[in-house]
Amino acid sequence: MTPLRQRMLDDMRLRNFSPHTQDSYLLQISQFARYFAKSPTVLDPDEIRTYQLYLATEKKLAPSSIHITASALRFLYKVTLKRPWDVEDLPSPKKPQTLPVILSHDEVTHFLESIRPLKLCTALTVCYAAGLRVSEATHLKIADIDSQRMVIRVDQGKGRKDRYVMLSPALLALLHTYWKAERPEDWLFPGHLPGQPLTSSALQQACQETRRRTGLKKCISPRSLRHSFASHLLEAGTDVRTIQLLLGHRSLFTTARYLKVATSTVCATTSLFDLLPVPPPLPEPPAPPQYF
Repeated sequence: MTPLRQRMLDDMRLRNFSPHTQDSYLLQISQFARYFAKSPTVLDPDEIRTYQLYLATEKKLAPSSIHITASALRFLYKVTLKRPWDVEDLPSPKKPQTLPVILSHDEVTHFLESIRPLKLCTALTVCYAAGLRVSEATHLKIADIDSQRMVIRVDQGKGRKDRYVMLSPALLALLHTYWKAERPEDWLFPGHLPGQPLTSSALQQACQETRRRTGLKKCISPRSLRHSFASHLLEAGTDVRTIQLLLGHRSLFTTARYLKVATSTVCATTSLFDLLPVPPPLPEPPAPPQYF
């Protein structure tokens, strides 16, 4: 490991970055240096701009991927190298604003009932019933299920923050059935490797296979189950602040986007078309002449 790489790693550890963020940032800087075959210490904003154009035009990466690269470069040059130039001026692509995929209650029920085997079905049900991110669901431990207080403890979720979410009686019953069948010891959903939890990719693959088998048209993923959880709560009258706490969002603005997809908000407004007088029926067109 080079001294610069070690220094950047130490800077991220001092700021308590998650291991995933550390690995991602180091990978982005390594690819940046390999592209120019030079140390990042001798590169400047012109090279950064050239590299980002390469990612966008030649590699055709999504704006979200380029945004991760820009964040890693900002950290390197602002925190680790302390460059005098304004790193905030580094170009960062604007991410398109898209609406989340929301399933109806019937679609959620049909989808969850079709998942096999029981472990995958239970893990994805937790994603919906508690609104967890896929990584939060896979890293649950048996001790995180508090049946006395009817809550689930999310240990070190996104942003390295703990939180509690609700544990419904129906979900507790499913977890009890799953525990009697599988008898997990530490991780609630153990993976194939000893001592390791179930991987996020295993749940992603289970969603794809179940979607093909059921014939559902919507693009269903663990994230869309979480989105559906938030939207259904909003439609049931739960206030946005409570949903923010349950989802673990840092900003209320992030949670407020569900107002755009909740039917209680979108469909509750009367269309002006319904206020117009009913037009008279159109006259029947004349019958064509008969020649034979």
